[in-house]
Amino acid sequence: MFNRRFALIASVVAVVVLVMAASTHAWSPLTRVNHLTFSGPVALPGAVLTPGSYTFESGPAGTDPNIVRVTTRNGQRVLYMGFTMKVSRPAGSVEGPLVSMGQARRGSPAPIVAWFPVGSTTGHEFLYR
Repeated sequence: MFNRRFALIASVVAVVVLVMAASTHAWSPLTRVNHLTFSGPVALPGAVLTPGSYTFESGPAGTDPNIVRVTTRNGQRVLYMGFTMKVSRPAGSVEGPLVSMGQARRGSPAPIVAWFPVGSTTGHEFLYR
């Protein structure tokens, strides 16, 4: 009798958890994707992107939204993947994708300080050491 009750309660709890997880995912998509093109070389922590088009994705495959993955435009090669810090979009900036650049020494690629996805009020500040 105790085992049947325990199994029933465990089954109900499992169903409730699954329904809550599915409804939470439907209401708060974690993944944001933008395709960005750079006319010159730029840097990310531990990586240099040559001129060209790239895919920037936050929360890849439903992971933590503070993880950003950068791939080639076709997604065939991962060039960067790392944690970022959430930052507010600068006041008065346009709704489109926005990249904030830092300063670099002469001859070095400018570092990408932050990326602000399309339609988002927050962005991702890259963590340099």
